[in-house]
Amino acid sequence: MSIKDPAYFDPPGQHGIMGEWLTSLRSFSVQALVVLGPDPFAGQEARLVLAVHPPHLLNAAHALAASEEFGVPWQNSDAPLVAWQDISRSALVDTSPWRQLWRAQGFQSIVRIAFPLPAARAFECYLFSLHLWLDRTEPMEVAWSAFNIWPVLKRSLAQSRNPLTERELECLGLAFEGLTARKTSDALKCSERTVNFHLANAMGKLHVDNKLAAVQRACWFGLI
Repeated sequence: MSIKDPAYFDPPGQHGIMGEWLTSLRSFSVQALVVLGPDPFAGQEARLVLAVHPPHLLNAAHALAASEEFGVPWQNSDAPLVAWQDISRSALVDTSPWRQLWRAQGFQSIVRIAFPLPAARAFECYLFSLHLWLDRTEPMEVAWSAFNIWPVLKRSLAQSRNPLTERELECLGLAFEGLTARKTSDALKCSERTVNFHLANAMGKLHVDNKLAAVQRACWFGLI
């Protein structure tokens, strides 16, 4: 399956996690969720749709990912970690294809929560509400819910995207902690040659030629 195929990012049970999350936010009329993340094999501006619920909003999610709003491209971004916006304002809707698509579905407000990654990348959670929020109280509570559930959702996404074996992940994880191949071999009770073998395999799967870049891309997948 292609790494760019949206179905690749639909792990078993993911919609259950998101469905439960949205159920908990019914009092705020939040009815849709999108998670965007970096494309490990593209430039800094590229974002992939990692999750969308309900699924019929996939085209609208792709339009959002293709836009250059909310601090994208990241290397030029001063965007805050949390942003709240009224997407029903006519001046914005008229010039923004993704807003037109979401507004056509009846959505009026959006909260975006960013989870920064190395090298100017980030995961982004977008929550869409059918209500027009008039003060910061509801957006703040919606944002806090994202911070609370993100570790579980990130783990689900990472499991679905993972191209590495358990041993390759262990070696990269210890490299991330600063361990040399020799110290990693001691920790894993194997030879240094075996550690280097697993690291080389991981680098090949992640399309890089050094350990640091492999660790970085593993972070972009959400694996570390």
